[in-house]
Amino acid sequence: MPTCIDNLEAKQGVLPDGGMIAVKKLEENSSVPPEKQFTNEVGNLMAIQHENIVKLVGSCYEMQKKVVEHNGKYIIVDVAETFLCYEYLPRGSLDKYLFESQRFDWDTRFNIIKGICKGLHFLHTGMDTPVVHMDIKPDNILLDDKMAPKISDFGLSRIFGKEQTRMNTQNVVGSLGYLAPEYLYRGEISTQSDIYSLGLLIIQISTGDKITPNNDDKCGTKFIEQVRQKWTLPQITSTYAAFDARRLQEVKICIQIGLECVEVERKERPSIVNIIDRLNGKREAK
Repeated sequence: MPTCIDNLEAKQGVLPDGGMIAVKKLEENSSVPPEKQFTNEVGNLMAIQHENIVKLVGSCYEMQKKVVEHNGKYIIVDVAETFLCYEYLPRGSLDKYLFESQRFDWDTRFNIIKGICKGLHFLHTGMDTPVVHMDIKPDNILLDDKMAPKISDFGLSRIFGKEQTRMNTQNVVGSLGYLAPEYLYRGEISTQSDIYSLGLLIIQISTGDKITPNNDDKCGTKFIEQVRQKWTLPQITSTYAAFDARRLQEVKICIQIGLECVEVERKERPSIVNIIDRLNGKREAK
């Protein structure tokens, strides 16, 4: 197992050859059991090789003796310690660049949007069976030293059967503010669940506005309504008055796509193929 050292945001691991990796410990008290997270991340990520998806380089599963209280007595039990080892990405998560003082220029933001979409396209269509990530948000987008985005954290992901287009669950878990309505209220999971979260992410990258997660707005509905009211064509033109025609059009397209992605009816949302074509100027509308 690699040696672990503290970092401000996560853990770094040092390989025997001195190389750096990121080490994630699966918590016992999380909403998804560690063994389920382990199966999801290892099983799903080992099959994925893409420039916009974080690379899993290894895993560690060890049993440790721990003293716990049980019925008023202290006993020694075996507890599984589970670690996942990823490629180390020095710039950390997208979240700190969107909403803090380190915000970057539009060209970088636009390339990040396109990179995230390419990674999601691979998950949805690039393998034998679709993978639904189920937790697309700024914290789960990591950046390499060239600011290329990589989708990370597959602890909630689901793999579909070859002919399957959706599934249902009674165990609804995920990040507040990013949950698709059909998933939150009916337990329906499909690739369109990811599209909903992607739309919220694209809007935030394009506008710099931030979702404030809370239990009263688990789908980001209030945030979406504020965006619809605020980010009209005059507002976009005024905010980005210094942009040339190309960049201004890119901003308009991104905000439009983002708002289409968060339609309440999942069938009304664009596919990831449609989104990428429009970002590349190949289509005008969904």
